[in-house]
Amino acid sequence: MPEKITDKQVRSPISGRLAPFRRVVVKVGSSLLVDQQTGLRRDWLGALAQDLAALGDNGADVLVVSSGAIALGRSVLRLPRGKLKLEESQAAAAVGQIALSRAWSEALGDTGRVAGQILLTLGDTEERRRYLNARATIANLLRLRAVPVVNENDTVATSEIRYGDNDRLAARVATMVSADLVLLLSDVDGLYTAPPASDPGARFIAEVQTITPEIEAMASGAGSELSRGGMQTKVEAAKIATGAGATLVIASGHETGPIHRIDAGARSTWFAPVASPVAARKAWIAGTLEPRGAVFVDAGACNALRAGKSLLPAGVKRIEGRFERGDTVAIRSEDATLLGVGLTAYDDADARLIAGRRSAEIEALLGYAGRSEMIHRDDMALGASPVADSEG
Repeated sequence: MPEKITDKQVRSPISGRLAPFRRVVVKVGSSLLVDQQTGLRRDWLGALAQDLAALGDNGADVLVVSSGAIALGRSVLRLPRGKLKLEESQAAAAVGQIALSRAWSEALGDTGRVAGQILLTLGDTEERRRYLNARATIANLLRLRAVPVVNENDTVATSEIRYGDNDRLAARVATMVSADLVLLLSDVDGLYTAPPASDPGARFIAEVQTITPEIEAMASGAGSELSRGGMQTKVEAAKIATGAGATLVIASGHETGPIHRIDAGARSTWFAPVASPVAARKAWIAGTLEPRGAVFVDAGACNALRAGKSLLPAGVKRIEGRFERGDTVAIRSEDATLLGVGLTAYDDADARLIAGRRSAEIEALLGYAGRSEMIHRDDMALGASPVADSEG
């Protein structure tokens, strides 16, 4: 293992291309973490942990989406090479996830960081209530300066309810947490006009401003036995991430210290974002979700919202409609003027109980310590005119 480093001044700083980014999702492929003959690549992982810590030293929130559970588990269980049956993959994941979590905990611990394990299934990013729960957990880990290490829950996922690869999972996580950068570390160094292994004339593409059908046509199959995703899934991940306002980078992770190499200008393909993460999220809230109800707010709350504040229960005069936590609701003034839309942190029954009350009273009123905001400012789009609004 690399020597333990706890002094930020000793670690090489992030000072190049990656320096401006404030929230970074790093996806690590199985073929990088696990050698088919020797198992976990501990020295490589230790150096990567130093890279991640350097991002944190620069002020960025860092999340990891890590493959490797099945690859590690099949090594421990001595399963044969080749395609595994579903039940074998699930058993391998159950064994391998323990080893993978321990490896990340030890590697990040050597940098002075704490790892937090997050296991997701498809429903956790596609169903609103579960989406909000996962998002809140990750947000709290980041607030506490821990490094969330995310993986698909392969012990229970089936082909019908899985992402299928961690490239797209990384993009979904980036969307969930409003990240501004996704680094896909893989066994390829970027996008080519054709598979370079079979086409000597393949041309490397350093930057992609818009993902066109021509760009999508350049994708190819999986790169190795251990990885599920190929270039096609990476381009699909880029569409998700850039649409949510994040820059996405495809780069090789084989060499030691890949993040510092990218920072210094190593060959990689950069996909440009469509908008900022906050703007993209607010556009999604405003344009794609149908309100299930409405909250009517007083004049003080109207002024606070226009000043960029969250909606607190104290400013709510009344509730209309039936909705659950995570649903979209219209935000209206007392005279029913539409102010915007937002994702509510409470269902309608609890919202009615706390409307007009101070946030400090929430626990006594509901019997649990709910969130202080009824609608957080990051979950709100003012000036929106939803399709369901008949007065807009």
